[in-house]
Amino acid sequence: MRKIIILMLVLFMVGTTVGMAMAESSLQDVKANGDYKIGVILKTLANPFWVSMEQGILDEAEKQGVEVDIYAVSQEGDANEQLRLFENLLNKDYDGIAFAPITPVNLIPSIVKANDQGIPVVNLDERVPQEPLRNRGGFVYSFVTTNNVKVGGQAAEFVIEQLPDGGKVAVIEGMAGNASGEDRKMGFTNIIRSNSKFEIVASQPADWDRIKAIDVTRNIMTRNPDVKAIYACNDTMALGAVKALENMGKLDEVIVVGTDGIPEAVKSVDEGRLSSTIKQDPYNIGVTGLRLLIQALNIPAEVEVPSIVVK
Repeated sequence: MRKIIILMLVLFMVGTTVGMAMAESSLQDVKANGDYKIGVILKTLANPFWVSMEQGILDEAEKQGVEVDIYAVSQEGDANEQLRLFENLLNKDYDGIAFAPITPVNLIPSIVKANDQGIPVVNLDERVPQEPLRNRGGFVYSFVTTNNVKVGGQAAEFVIEQLPDGGKVAVIEGMAGNASGEDRKMGFTNIIRSNSKFEIVASQPADWDRIKAIDVTRNIMTRNPDVKAIYACNDTMALGAVKALENMGKLDEVIVVGTDGIPEAVKSVDEGRLSSTIKQDPYNIGVTGLRLLIQALNIPAEVEVPSIVVK
C-alpha cells in the first residue's frame, strides 16, 4: 500500500526539480515517525564535495533519530560496482534508500527492484532521466540537486567579466555521459558562445581526476598557447589545471575557474592561484535528501476513510 501512495505522489511530482530554498522551507517540520533504517549510496568519499554531503546526512540522521548507513564505491567511475552495491542494499532490510548515480542510467534496474519491494528512493545530485526510468516501470520519490546549467553559466559570466577584451577559452569536462558535468559544460559554453569576443578552442574530459586534468591542461596549452581561460567542471580538475599551468610558468596568464567550492579550492582562491570556484552546497543537499526520504517513509501505509450509514 505504501508503494501505491508514493507512486501517486510521484506521478504528481515527476519531471520537477526540488529547488533548495523551497525544499528547505517546506521540509523544516519533517520529523521521523519511526525508527527508520536508511541506506545512502554516494559516488565517492574521496572528494570533499561528497564528504560534505555525507556530513549533512549524518548530522540530520542524528537530529531525526534514524539509523543511516552510507556507502560509496572504491573508484568514482565504477558504475558496475555501484550497481552491485545497490543490489546488496536491497537485501539488507532498509526502509528507504537515497542514491547519487555515477551515470544517469546505471542504477535504473535497482531502482525498479526497490519500487517492486515498496522501498522509497530519493535521487541525489546526478538526475536519473525520467523517460527511460518510466519505460522500465520505475520512479523516484523525489530529486534534489543544484542547477548545474546555472553553475556553468555563472563560471562563464565570471570569465567574461575578467576578460572584457575576450579571448580563447577551454573546458575540462567531467566523465563522458555524466549529466552534472554535461549540464555545467552546456551552461558555460552557451554563455561564452553568445559573446562574439570569445572562442572555445578545446573541450576535453578528465574524468573528475586531478592527474588527468594536469595532462589535459598541458595538451590544451601546447596546442593553444594563447588560451586565456580554462573552466573545469569540478574543483579537483581545476586544481590539476592550476598545477599544470604553474609547471609551465603560465599561471599568471590564464584564468582558471572550478566548480563545487571544496575547502582546498577556496584556499587556492584565497592564495591567488585558482581564479574562482562556483560554490555548491552539498551539505544541505544531503540534509534535504534525507528529509525527503523521511517524508516518504512517514506516509501512512494505510488510510481508513469512514463509511456512512444512509437512512
